[in-house]
Amino acid sequence: MNTATQLVPGATVPEGQTPPMVAADHAQLLASADPVLAANKRLCYDMYRIVLQGGHAERAHEFIAEGYIQHNPNVVSGREALETFIRGSRPAREVRPTIELPLVSIVAERDMVTMAFVRTETGEDGETYHTSWFDLFRIEDGRIAEHWDPAIKSAAMLRTDPNTQRLD
Repeated sequence: MNTATQLVPGATVPEGQTPPMVAADHAQLLASADPVLAANKRLCYDMYRIVLQGGHAERAHEFIAEGYIQHNPNVVSGREALETFIRGSRPAREVRPTIELPLVSIVAERDMVTMAFVRTETGEDGETYHTSWFDLFRIEDGRIAEHWDPAIKSAAMLRTDPNTQRLD
């Protein structure tokens, strides 16, 4: 069994730059010999797919603990606050079978799951570039109880729909 993550270039970049690499097979990322880790990965993956990508805030209760702790400085803690944030930042969309954002990896250990993505940004010069983004989740009693990401405090962040950050 090959345990190396299969990565493929996710976008074309200017000569001399390294293209962002994304996972070729999400099923491979979700696999784990440990059934608890596999379940934790699936919980986070499906929450991202349904709630964050699909914009279905009304389904947050399926994945998020009521006392959810949020470490993003733009959103207060609590499942209800997350639902309000989702409703205000993205429309509800068809739920897709996979995460369509450029996913690099899913790593699970103990009660924590980290998902890494490629993120497309625009520099001060107006040029598009690619960087990394991560979401770290802590699982408790089968629900996501806590979240971290590298967000900085920004009013624009409250309106940002990350689903617009797909690669070409």
